[in-house]
Amino acid sequence: MLEPFRNADQLEFKPKFIERYSSLTDWDEFKRYNLSFLRRSIRVNTLIADVESTITSIKEKGWELTPIPWCPLGFWIKHPDRNDVGNLSEHYFGKIYVQEAASMIPPIILDAQPGERVLDMCAAPGSKTTQIAAMMENTGVLVANDYRGMRAQSLGINLQRCCVSNTTVTIANGAAIKGEFDRVLCDVPCSGTGTIRKSVKTIRMWNPKTIPGIAREQLRLLSNGYNLIKRGGRVVYSTCSVEPEENEGVITKFLERFPDAILKPVELPGLKKSIVHEFNGTQYHEEIDKCARLWPQDNDTQGFFVACIEKP
Repeated sequence: MLEPFRNADQLEFKPKFIERYSSLTDWDEFKRYNLSFLRRSIRVNTLIADVESTITSIKEKGWELTPIPWCPLGFWIKHPDRNDVGNLSEHYFGKIYVQEAASMIPPIILDAQPGERVLDMCAAPGSKTTQIAAMMENTGVLVANDYRGMRAQSLGINLQRCCVSNTTVTIANGAAIKGEFDRVLCDVPCSGTGTIRKSVKTIRMWNPKTIPGIAREQLRLLSNGYNLIKRGGRVVYSTCSVEPEENEGVITKFLERFPDAILKPVELPGLKKSIVHEFNGTQYHEEIDKCARLWPQDNDTQGFFVACIEKP
């Protein structure tokens, strides 16, 4: 059941924001979910924890857990009297990671295997990095990169807490990284319009004039991610934005730039998804349906977008 923000009736969206999203989705539902608290969720860290015993331990402390259908290690979590998930001893010792349910999707689609060479291009604070490391069973090489030293601090702390040992942290512009990888995750910086439920200030900060510049940088990062993967490799592109220009628009321009690239379907059990085929007179690529756009009201998560690309 949705729990609206206490001051939800006092929060005002900009007229252009309302106009934009009224043309893209059910505005009333979109607004209702965005002005409601986001469900807390956790992921069990299998590098150091057993799923069954960890979940049993948390339940014994009075917490209710509901499996996330698209992530076998993920659970929505709630308590009748408290919400301090971060104070659980399981969190302190790295047995669980507090991670939004939609955020668990890109590493699952990336499907990194033990022994591979993998790049997480925009890694901080490390939720997806630690998830990838667990999928790799702490083998192979995982490069966790971010563009700013301050962001890398939180990344390093989370890697240590989760006992990740196959990872090296680098600080660089993702578009300038060189090398060769089996898989690359491009969870790129974005306008954040999918995160209103976590950061209400996004309503106030939203500015459509910044979106084209953001989209250009996202295309640069994705293009380099594709250049970095070897033949037969995979790159996953994701954002926590619901802006078409940053999602379907970036993928369309990418496919025009790299016509040999193969767009793979993003499909997971229990995941409801949609897509935008046209916006502001721009028709998006004919294969765009293979991507996954998550409106907040689709799965009661934050807004998200995921695309899976392979090099033939």
